Amino acid sequence: MPQTEKLPPQPPRTSHRTEIPPEPRTPTDPGSPVKKGRAARRDLSASVVVFLLAVPLSLGLALATGAPLQAGLVSAVVGGIVAGTLGGAPLQVSGAATGLLVVTADLVQRYGWRATCAVTVLAGLTQLALGALRVARAALAISPAIVHGMLAGIGATIALGQLHVVLGGSPDSSALDNAAALPGQLAHPHAVALLIGAVTVAVLLGWGRLPGRAGRWARVLPAPLAAVLAATAVSAGTEVARVELPSWRMPELPVLPDDSLPALAAAVLTVTLVAGMESLLSAVAVDRLAADRPGAPTGRARLNRELAGQGVANTVSGLLGGLPISGGAIRGSANVRAGAVTRRATVLHGVWVLLCAGLLATALELIPLAALAALVMVVGVRMVSFAHIRHVQRHREFPVYAATLGGVVLFGVLQGVVTGIAVAVFLALRRLTHTRVTVTEEADGHRVRVSGQLTFLAVPRLSRALAQVPAHTDVVVELCGSFMDHAAYEALQSWSATHRAHGGRVTLGGRSGRPLAAQAGGHSCRPWTPWRNHHCTRPAPDPAAVPESSGSQLMGGVSAFQRHTAPLVREELSRLAREGQRPTQLFLTCADSRLVTSMITSSGPGDLFTVRNVGNLVPPPGSDASCDSVGAAIEYAVEVLQVGSITVCGHSGCGAMGALLGAAAPPEGAEPTPLSRWLRHGRPSLARMQRIGRLGRGEVALSGRPVSDDQERLALVNVMQQLDHLRAHPCVARRAAEGTLALHGMYFHVGEAQAYVLDEAAGRFCAVRGEPAPVTV
Repeated sequence: MPQTEKLPPQPPRTSHRTEIPPEPRTPTDPGSPVKKGRAARRDLSASVVVFLLAVPLSLGLALATGAPLQAGLVSAVVGGIVAGTLGGAPLQVSGAATGLLVVTADLVQRYGWRATCAVTVLAGLTQLALGALRVARAALAISPAIVHGMLAGIGATIALGQLHVVLGGSPDSSALDNAAALPGQLAHPHAVALLIGAVTVAVLLGWGRLPGRAGRWARVLPAPLAAVLAATAVSAGTEVARVELPSWRMPELPVLPDDSLPALAAAVLTVTLVAGMESLLSAVAVDRLAADRPGAPTGRARLNRELAGQGVANTVSGLLGGLPISGGAIRGSANVRAGAVTRRATVLHGVWVLLCAGLLATALELIPLAALAALVMVVGVRMVSFAHIRHVQRHREFPVYAATLGGVVLFGVLQGVVTGIAVAVFLALRRLTHTRVTVTEEADGHRVRVSGQLTFLAVPRLSRALAQVPAHTDVVVELCGSFMDHAAYEALQSWSATHRAHGGRVTLGGRSGRPLAAQAGGHSCRPWTPWRNHHCTRPAPDPAAVPESSGSQLMGGVSAFQRHTAPLVREELSRLAREGQRPTQLFLTCADSRLVTSMITSSGPGDLFTVRNVGNLVPPPGSDASCDSVGAAIEYAVEVLQVGSITVCGHSGCGAMGALLGAAAPPEGAEPTPLSRWLRHGRPSLARMQRIGRLGRGEVALSGRPVSDDQERLALVNVMQQLDHLRAHPCVARRAAEGTLALHGMYFHVGEAQAYVLDEAAGRFCAVRGEPAPVTV
C-alpha cells in the first residue's frame, strides 16, 4: 500500500471561487492545546505499554548473554532516555540489542564483563563518528537478503542456546556445540524448568488469539509480560533458579581487553556494524509504520542523527555497565501501535524502567530464569521469518540469504556478513557477465536469441553462435538484454554487414521483437491510456471490413499487448504459472470501469487478489446463497492464500451509492431485480449515514477538504461499514485477532486522481501524498 501522511488543511478544489477564507482551527490542528493534551495522554499510555514489554525482554537478553542481569535494565534506561532524547527517529525505542546477543555472549565469555563494556564504549564512539560523517544512508545499500540472513542466523543461534536453559541445562559457546548436545539434553530434561518454559511459550503464542471480550482486554497487557507473570505463578513454591539482582552500586570503569589490536578492532567493528544496521533498519520500519498513524510526526527519520544518538547511548551504557544498545523493531512497533505521538513516550519508558529497577527489585527476583530463557528463545525463532525467505526467493537472492545465515551460525556474525557480501558480489557479476546465445531454425529462416548483457566477455560466444547461421538466409537477431557495449556492437555490426554482402537478410530486434531501427515514437501509449483516440490499438483500416466496433478495438488492444507488453512480462508470468499465485493483499473494490486497480496501486501480476462488484459491497455472514461469491473469495484469500491485508476501496461518483440514495419502494407485488437484491447489502451503510447526520459527528471526514455531497459521504461511510462486515467473517476475525491480518479502507476520487486511506481511530480519510515512500527492507 502507498504510504500516507497527514496533510495540512487545503482549500476545496473549485473553479468558480478565487478567494477562500482560511478554515478555523480545530482540536486536531497541530498547534491546538487540545491536541497537545491528547498527545501527552497518548504518549503516557504508550510509554507504559513499552515499559511492560521492555523489562522482561531486557532481563532475558542479559541472562542469555551471561552479563549481570541489571545490565539489561541499564541498557533499557539509557536507550530510552539518552537515545530517545538524541536520536533522529522519535518513535523508535532503543534498548538491549537483540541482534547483538550472540556477539555479546561471545565477548563476555572471551574477555569478561568489564572488557565487554569497554568494547561497547568504543563501538559507541565509532557510531558517533560515522553519524558525524553522514554515512547512515549508505548503510542501507546492503542487500536486504544479507540483513535478513544475518538476523535469521542470529535468531537460530539464540533459539538453540536458550533451548538448553529451558530444558534445565547450560548453553555452549557455539551453535554447532549446542546442536550436538541437544539430543542428550532432550533425553534428560529438568521437569520443572521444562514446565515453566512450556507455560511461557504457550502464553506468548496464544495471548493474542484469545477470542471475544477476553481477547480485547488481553491485548492491553503485552504478551511477554503476561507470559512471565504466568510462569512466575506456576513456579511458586518450586525450587528453580530465579533472577538475582545485585545491590546497586557505582559501576566499575571498563577495561580494555587483553588481546591484540586486530582482534579488538574486529570486536568493535562487529558491534558497530550489527548495532548500527539493526538501528537504521528498525528506524525505517518504524517510520513506515508510523506513517499510517494519525498525529504521528511527519517527515522521515533523520538517520545520521539516529546513528549518532545510538553512539552516545552505547557510550553511556558501556560506562554505566549496560549491554550494547540498538533500536528494536519489536519495541518500536509496540510503541507506534500503542499510540505514541512524540519522542516523549520513548523517554518516559526509560524513566519507568529506572523506577522499577529501584523500587520493584524484590518483585523482579521472583521471576524464574527458565521463563526468561523461553521468552528469548521465542524471540530468536521469530527472527527467522518465512515472509523474508519468500521475499528473497522471489528476487532470486536466496543463495545470498542462505550463505549469510550459514556463515553466522557456523563462524560468527561478522564472518557471516562478509560471506553474504561475497556471494552477493559473485551473483551480481555472474548476472552481469552471464550471456546465453541460442540459434533456432524456423520456417522462414533462423532466429538468434541473446539473453543477458552483451559485453566484450560474450563476444566469443556470440561469434560462435553466428557462425552456425548458413549464408543466404533470413536471420532475426533478438537482443533480450538491457546493455550492449562497444565491442559487442562492433562484432554484431561486422557480422551483419558480411551476412548481407553474401545475399542474406538480417533483422536486429529488441526485447519486444520490434526492429531496432523502428521509430522511437512509434508507440507512445501507456497501459492506462483511455480507448478514446487510442489509435495504436485499432486494426488497420480495411475498406471491405465491417464498421469498427468496440469488439474490434478490444482485439486491437489484445494485439498491442501481444506485440509490446507480453515479451516484457512473459518471464514473470511463466514463473507465476510454475509457482502459483502468492498475493499479499486482497483488494475489494467497485466494478466501475474508471477504477484501474493496477494503476492506482502500482501493482503487477501476482501482487493483488482482486474482487470487484457493484458498490464494493461485502455481504455479512448469514446472507443468502446468492452472495456466496464474495464470501468464498474472502475465505480463499484469507485461509488458502494467507494474504496479510484486505483493502476495501470505494470511489467518487459511484453509481451504486447514487442508486441507494435515490432508491424508491418497489411497487407492491413487483419482483425484485438482481441489482436491487444485491444493493440491499448497502442499506446498512445508508442507515449509518442517516444516523450520523450530514456533519458526520466526527465519524467520517476527508483531510484537506469538506465532503462534497451525500453521494460522496455515503461512499465514505460505505467503506467503513463494509470493513465492519468483513470483521464479522470468522476467518477474518480470527486472523485479525492473531495480528496476522490487517484491514484497510480506501477512497479514490476519480476526477482528482487522488487516493485517500482511512484512519479508523479518527474517522478520517487521509490523502496519500505523492512523495517517494521510505526505503523498505
